[in-house]
Amino acid sequence: MKRRNQKLGTTTKNNLIHFVPVKAAAGYLAGYADTEFIEELNTFTLPMLSGGHYRAFEIIGDSMLPTPSGSIIVGEKINNLDDLKSNTPCIVVSMQEGIVYKRVVKNNRSKNKLTLVSDNPAYQPYQVNTEDVAEIWMAQMIIGKVADQQRWDVNTLANLVNNLQDQVSSLSKKMN
Repeated sequence: MKRRNQKLGTTTKNNLIHFVPVKAAAGYLAGYADTEFIEELNTFTLPMLSGGHYRAFEIIGDSMLPTPSGSIIVGEKINNLDDLKSNTPCIVVSMQEGIVYKRVVKNNRSKNKLTLVSDNPAYQPYQVNTEDVAEIWMAQMIIGKVADQQRWDVNTLANLVNNLQDQVSSLSKKMN
């Protein structure tokens, strides 16, 4: 397949989305900048995504419910933090935290810190230093199994919204 893609030119090669499964996550931290490591990852394409640099990451855990564990997040590479809007869901690759899927909240008072917020209110927001962040991939698509989709009742959704509002209020007070 590599040979065929090379014959077709760089356009096809640029549309490839490299997939980082959970079992490759530890190696990704060491090899994210290594072209040979990246080329060994499985790839796929999505016709609705073009013109950017994309990567897909398998996530585990329940911190971003209702996005279930085992989902695949397809993200577009963010090269400049100024291009990222606050409260955007992203894959954040950092030396201290590894690979996490969180909402990124920029700190107005301190440009060298980012607050990472889970959609699941059971998890508290936490901060990372921007110099510790190796890559940020802004979530564009979520790929998941139909059987893994959770059903939510109205009371659960209401509690989730109330908890999120409390977290946003608390973050706003801390940042202002």
